[in-house]
Amino acid sequence: MMPPHMRFRRRSFLGLLFLFSLSTSALYFIYSAPGIVNEYLFMVQARGMRIRENMRNIGAQVLEQVVRSAYSINGTDYPYDFNLSETAAPPTPYLPEGFTYLPSDFCPEKLPGMKGRLQVNMSEIALEEVERDLRQADASLRLGGHWKPQDCIPRWKVAILVPFRNRHEHLPILFRHLIPVLQRQRLQFGFYVVEQAGDEPFNRAMLFNVGFKEAMKDLHWDCVIFHDVDHILENDRNYYGCSDMPRHFAVKLNKYSYMLPYDEFFGGVSGLTAEQFQKINGFPNAFWGWGGEDDDLWNRVQYAGYTVSRPSGDIGRYMSIPHHHRGEVQFLGRYTLLRHSKERQRLDGLNNLHYSPQVARRNLYTNISVALSRDMAPVVDY
Repeated sequence: MMPPHMRFRRRSFLGLLFLFSLSTSALYFIYSAPGIVNEYLFMVQARGMRIRENMRNIGAQVLEQVVRSAYSINGTDYPYDFNLSETAAPPTPYLPEGFTYLPSDFCPEKLPGMKGRLQVNMSEIALEEVERDLRQADASLRLGGHWKPQDCIPRWKVAILVPFRNRHEHLPILFRHLIPVLQRQRLQFGFYVVEQAGDEPFNRAMLFNVGFKEAMKDLHWDCVIFHDVDHILENDRNYYGCSDMPRHFAVKLNKYSYMLPYDEFFGGVSGLTAEQFQKINGFPNAFWGWGGEDDDLWNRVQYAGYTVSRPSGDIGRYMSIPHHHRGEVQFLGRYTLLRHSKERQRLDGLNNLHYSPQVARRNLYTNISVALSRDMAPVVDY
């Protein structure tokens, strides 16, 4: 039998070997998949924020019990309402069931059909099946993903821009949930899936600029909504109309424990009026890879003097569709560009973009395919 001191040394050696292998694996993970690590750190941060929020609520409950107990000694009750929940505000008044309006009236913004929380179904489904179901439910859905209400005058004309590459399993899930919601909200809308061809790193921002220019050729849309394909809204009272723009819709995402990662977060689903988007010169075109372009858009919005609005309470909840493949490569140069965001705003955006798209009208959307390259948006030295 091995002496005790030798067993201790052996266990120590094995422990060090395990830690070494773990650290080298972690380093390999960090350098081989920085985008995944960045997202993981966001999730850890969100869980920490959730724990702090829970502790705050527990502390408030304890305080309430102490104060109420002190008052009950004198046979009185403390009159203050301790309910600190952000959902405790009076519910926004929505029109009652049976409310009628004329086809000559503008569509209301708060309709009886907008019930609130939705049943989200993440199971994969064929696009053809979604097309069939949506057309059976409403035959007025037109080629290219265009629709407008027949029972009232649409208050807003909204273009939904979806940046896309190799996420074919996500599109049907997005359409299955979002199209019925926009119809219940009585918005005139059109879907534009902006697909990146070629081998360059994914450029979400440039795709949005291309989508905006192409969409405006179809119709003078009141506003545009920049919508990631894997974000599914959980509340149909998250109104996609053009009021309160600029607006950040995806405030609470499940992969971030339904917490806002940071105050300036502007990713996932956001919107601006067409006039606002043109005034800020659109998105920057120089962000090749994952991350940074939505932060730059936030900066541009602030420099223009706009204030971003967000839905209150749990209205801005979204679920993220699970991915079956590796994510896009992270853009390591984003911090350098963000430091010069203000100088670049007038030079890089809608005004310096040149492209040659292929446009095809599909049953549920207009597909805009474009091979992006770095010489499509040259920037003079600033």
